[in-house]
Amino acid sequence: MSPSAVLQNRWVRFAFRRAGRLVVSLWVVVTAAFFMIHLIPGDPVRGALGISAAPEIVAAQREALGLNRPLWDQYRRFISGLFTGDLGNSILKRQPVWETIAVRLPATVSLAVPAFLLALLVAVPLGVAMAVITRNGRARRAELGFVGTSVVLGTIPDFLYGCLFIALFGISLKWLPVAGRRGVSSYILPVVSLAIGAIAILARIVRVEVLAVLNTDYVRTARAKRLPAWQIYLKHAVPNALTATLTLSGMLLATMCVSTVFVENVFAWPGLGQTIVTAITSKDFPVAQAVILVYGAGVIIINTVVDLILALLDPRSAVSEG
Repeated sequence: MSPSAVLQNRWVRFAFRRAGRLVVSLWVVVTAAFFMIHLIPGDPVRGALGISAAPEIVAAQREALGLNRPLWDQYRRFISGLFTGDLGNSILKRQPVWETIAVRLPATVSLAVPAFLLALLVAVPLGVAMAVITRNGRARRAELGFVGTSVVLGTIPDFLYGCLFIALFGISLKWLPVAGRRGVSSYILPVVSLAIGAIAILARIVRVEVLAVLNTDYVRTARAKRLPAWQIYLKHAVPNALTATLTLSGMLLATMCVSTVFVENVFAWPGLGQTIVTAITSKDFPVAQAVILVYGAGVIIINTVVDLILALLDPRSAVSEG
């Protein structure tokens, strides 16, 4: 069997292993989402409807939600409902939870994806440029300034950027809207708030990876052949440094999706982040449970897709795992 066929077979086995881990991870997330909500003390129906709700209304709602059944039976029904697209019904709105998810999920995605693309478009060129400028110990001050600034910017929470931008560009300068999802201008502040920390982290990683590649033998050989600088960087250095960048990018995308919980509440963005906070405070547990499930499944699926893409781009990563 040829080496390429061997690598292909190993990649297929790698893909099946990843698919198995995906199924197990999703089951863990589903189970955690179910028990996390059900272990919270108190009556969710009474908490959602209020203390003034009539006992017969509370009892009817508990019966409709199946909360009078044993916990194991509720879990079984919850699992079976997932296979049919039934996420339960909202206690407050008394409508299928999937309708709320379908309305709010696009708003969250429309916030996380532009922030992720902005982070890539800024961080990758910035990291490459800093690697070129500071290679071989040159421009020491620029290196210290870049590393120090990126560390500080990467440690500040996204919602603090949002608060700062609201105070500066919304309230003081009145340049941009600070709440809601109305027009292109309403995206600027929340997207930038989500992207700044990711840019700082990713640019630092890209610089380190490119510096490592620039010190390899094949890059030295390319320099010895007097190839143009742009060809050395774009055709040799950058592609070989993108493996770690792609891995981190997948993690950052997953993190951004979760970070929207805080940013959405700062900017009153009508997405899942605002939905889960409202659901928890109002004790609408079926909605909160579904949103937690969506976030958890999204993170797992993104990481799995990134692993498969990496294995396609670099089959050695699949081979090294078995």
